[in-house]
Amino acid sequence: MPVTPEQQADIDALRSDQNQTLRAVSMGMENHLYKAYPVLDHGFVRVVDYMGDDAAICQAARVSYGRGTKSVQNDEGLIRYLMRHWHSTPFEMCEVKLHVKLPVFVARQWIRHRTANVNEYSARYSILDREFYIPEPEALAAQSVVNNQGRGEVLTGEEAEKVLRLLKSDSAQTYDHYEEMISQEGQKGLARELARMNLPANIYTQWYWKVDLHNLLHFLRLRADSHAQFEIRVYADEICKLVSDWVPFAYAAFEDYRLGGATLSSKALDCIKRMIKGEQVTKETSGMSAGEWREFSALVE
Repeated sequence: MPVTPEQQADIDALRSDQNQTLRAVSMGMENHLYKAYPVLDHGFVRVVDYMGDDAAICQAARVSYGRGTKSVQNDEGLIRYLMRHWHSTPFEMCEVKLHVKLPVFVARQWIRHRTANVNEYSARYSILDREFYIPEPEALAAQSVVNNQGRGEVLTGEEAEKVLRLLKSDSAQTYDHYEEMISQEGQKGLARELARMNLPANIYTQWYWKVDLHNLLHFLRLRADSHAQFEIRVYADEICKLVSDWVPFAYAAFEDYRLGGATLSSKALDCIKRMIKGEQVTKETSGMSAGEWREFSALVE
């Protein structure tokens, strides 16, 4: 299960404890605080703490000591200006701490974003749960023949059944051996820090991940992209929902300029200007490589 009964009891206790505060709060994020949102078969994402809101971004940009007399419309316009011109520092004034439960192979991809503070569940100190990520049949795909990092056609029939059977049996067997090695019955048992090396990368781990908004948006720009691996993209998609309620102006600008926008090279921009004037631009006349032209064509078609 994504959340244990003990974790759910802790969440219920935290959400029932009402405290007054003088600090700025985001009511959108308050509604999410401590709740666990399921991801994949056993994972979840939940907010355990946050700091700042849209107003904090504007406050930092104006270097003032309060909200001032600026209107809501001015705040929204300022945030869009900051996003449009890549002024990142004001977004660093907001922070969020997430509790995430995720497969180890997703965690190893996630940790490549080295701009956060992370504390992971210790398999040296504690025993890992018997929980493994087993993909849904529609997520089983062959290796792409055009992209070394991507997936191709979905596996079906006997081939898909065989893969699922192997994943389930291998996961169960390695955990059985893990338990056998750390057993204390009548013997010393292998140290947990050694026994864990036998476990597969689809076993679940947990961590607390604290990051500022600027670096979080960079993470989401890459991992909520349609080209990102499915298993990390679903986590990014869930976090996007949280951020959109936490800082709605900042997220709307991010969605417009980053998720829905594109960065153009000088050659690509020149091609667009020529196309606007009615010129027929081809790969041969663009000055771009084959890969650049393919990506450019996908943007403008």
